[in-house]
Amino acid sequence: MTRENTKVEDRGYLSGKLLIATPSIGDTRFDHSVVLMCDHTSEHAMGIILNKPVEGLQMPAVLDQLGVENANVAADFPVLNGGPVECDRGFVVHSNDFESEGSTLSINPHISLTATQEVLKAIASESPPRQSLLALGYAGWGPGQIESELVANAWLVVDADEDLIFDDDAPAKWEKALEKIGVSPEHLSSLSGSA
Repeated sequence: MTRENTKVEDRGYLSGKLLIATPSIGDTRFDHSVVLMCDHTSEHAMGIILNKPVEGLQMPAVLDQLGVENANVAADFPVLNGGPVECDRGFVVHSNDFESEGSTLSINPHISLTATQEVLKAIASESPPRQSLLALGYAGWGPGQIESELVANAWLVVDADEDLIFDDDAPAKWEKALEKIGVSPEHLSSLSGSA
């Protein structure tokens, strides 16, 4: 069985999945969030919020500020607020056609994460990764924390796919992620008040 086809229950961890925040999340930082789980072990969990653009901040401007040559070549996508941890650090989620040896984390067979200057230079090059997004910060959890939140129905879990991860319409990703599992936002709202 390949990792791509392995269910969360079989692996025991959420790496490579999307978490969809429900109304019972209880944390405004994650309200209506879609989080790509990049790494999940018994000791920690790390993810990138995919649908919270930083107002007025586009990828070429950030690359230019960091002194990346040819920054204007980069796709003009908004930079995302990836989460409340290390908000001044950039993380690039990208297709697997780019790898920085020793620095790239494979999330699933199609998607990777890199947090080095090398990936930023690749984005501004003539042969950038086929798909990429830049997020500032990440979401992090300690041992057992994400599992407790799942038991409390704070998150729904869905398989990740490139179309949803790299969708240009970041604010619409929450509803699109719910559609993938056949849940309407109205249904979630009505359940949040139930005991």
